Amino acid sequence: MSLLSNKAVVYSKPGEVELKDIGYPDLVLRDGPGVNPLNVGRKVNHGVILKVIATNICGSDQHMVRGRTTAPSGLVLGHEITGEVVEVGSDVEFIKKGDIVSVPFNIACGRCDNCRQQDTHICLNVNPDRPGSAYGYVDMGGWVGGQSEYVLVPYADFQLLKFPDKDQAMDKILDLTMLSDIFPTGYHGAVSAGVKMGSTVYVAGAGPVGLAAAHSTQLLGASVVIVGDLNEERLAQARSFGCETVNLREHDDLGEQIEQILGVPEVDCAIDAVGFEASGHGRDAGEAPATVLNSIMDITRAGGRLGIPGLYVTGDPGAVDTDAKEGTLKIRFGLGFAKAHHFVTGQTPVMRYNRDLMKAIFSDRAQISKVVNATVISIDDAPEGYQKFDGGAARKFVIDPHGTVRKHLKLDTADAIG
Repeated sequence: MSLLSNKAVVYSKPGEVELKDIGYPDLVLRDGPGVNPLNVGRKVNHGVILKVIATNICGSDQHMVRGRTTAPSGLVLGHEITGEVVEVGSDVEFIKKGDIVSVPFNIACGRCDNCRQQDTHICLNVNPDRPGSAYGYVDMGGWVGGQSEYVLVPYADFQLLKFPDKDQAMDKILDLTMLSDIFPTGYHGAVSAGVKMGSTVYVAGAGPVGLAAAHSTQLLGASVVIVGDLNEERLAQARSFGCETVNLREHDDLGEQIEQILGVPEVDCAIDAVGFEASGHGRDAGEAPATVLNSIMDITRAGGRLGIPGLYVTGDPGAVDTDAKEGTLKIRFGLGFAKAHHFVTGQTPVMRYNRDLMKAIFSDRAQISKVVNATVISIDDAPEGYQKFDGGAARKFVIDPHGTVRKHLKLDTADAIG
């Protein structure tokens, strides 16, 4: 097995990714770009090797590729992973070769106090720098990313979500591949915002996470879901499954636009699915990283809740000012205090939600692949996929490293990038 090649998508420099053979993985975390020195040589007998079936391009990957983080050149990308188990560590008891599984993007040991409380997004044992870890991501311990043909996954018995039927899983693979991150992340945003039957909700951002959040609010019973963005193509995608929309490039007064839809300039709940690369509203507005946080406090009713699955970082070399470079933003915290808002931040604890969302997919209750416009591409097309996604394409690009998805679903992807 060790003689097999392993093509992977690697961050090269700002604005560029490339394909490299990184070598077939084994059950040890080797040194490499971004690997914490304290993690080098870490034995992973509790892990498995996956043959990757589907791995998705995420907006969080784009932050690194744009040069907006301290990610080192050569970092293997990819934290949204679905695959088939091809090798099992000696300490793995319940996961077997041939299983098709979803990998939560949070790496979690299952043994620390936080994991025992379902806070798998802040595991204490996988990242020497701070709580929490993820595959292929800057300052997350250096666990190798999964936009590749094969990938090492630690703590397999605890972490992996096994699909009960392989044929059924492959029939639903474009939905199930969203379980590793964006569907639970969007759902976490909706749950954190307190969405319930009859809620009126504003979702900031019509990228894949924002669309997943909007769909999640519908699953939870929201009466009206309003999605705001600067990109009309992405807003059209939001309207395709029943959302109201606001084009914030054309209209800079969000409260006024909400009032035209609801009759009042406020909503019960709001979700920030944008994060630290936020733009101001209006035609000539530039980057203004606190815009979304301030606007959702402004338009959420007193006593309302704010879900914040959008990514914020402590290191942004491309930020607009010195404060923002270290994650210090000019937030109207006094407004939030005056309105007694509750808000939840941080990575999503995927394992808290993924099994229930899997059931919703298998029962056809959730239609997440249609919501995010899942588009299958080959691993060779990944660099172009990154460019198109960065340009605002209203698609969720699903990398199919071995052609498994295209073969099973009988897809023609000759013009998928176009």
